[in-house]
Amino acid sequence: MSRQPAGRVPLKPWRVLSRQRLFAFPPRLDVALERVALPDGRVVEDYLQVEMASYAMIYAETADRRVLCLRQYKHGPRRVSLTLPAGHIELGEDARLAAERELLEETGYEAATWRKLGSFSNAGNQGCGECHVFAAYGARPVREAQPGDLEEMQLELLTRAALRTALESGEIAIIGSALAAALGLADAARWGSRPRRKR
Repeated sequence: MSRQPAGRVPLKPWRVLSRQRLFAFPPRLDVALERVALPDGRVVEDYLQVEMASYAMIYAETADRRVLCLRQYKHGPRRVSLTLPAGHIELGEDARLAAERELLEETGYEAATWRKLGSFSNAGNQGCGECHVFAAYGARPVREAQPGDLEEMQLELLTRAALRTALESGEIAIIGSALAAALGLADAARWGSRPRRKR
């Protein structure tokens, strides 16, 4: 819950007056036009909304402070990109459990300690799903990676400095991975050197 600075009038949410579905591909995509009423009385007749599956992003470090990264082709930006482990959250699945599952599937690693770094909308006006970011520490290999059949990826263990350089140079093409890398590096700088507690 956000707090208003002292003396400011609280902002009011918009009201949805009606909703017309334009296209649906459950459970991954739902596109609709909404008729919305603004607090000042104006009405917007065609406000586009896009519902997409939420997903978990993981900034994972080994005990020697190497960050688990993946290099793979991503069809959205049409190029090979450095990414962090990630995946969709299944219907009814807890975001943390999805993060643990995806880390294991994509890298073959498990982590001893987990921290939630936040949940973020992908687009401020249209929504486009929610990105749940986690930091995982004490990651260690426990099996071979078993990613999905469309995913060809290479696991790379980077230092924090190398990941920061990749982020600043544009080597990371996906907003969720860039967000998780930035938040993870900040979290690691603050908490990553402290003794780990088991979950």
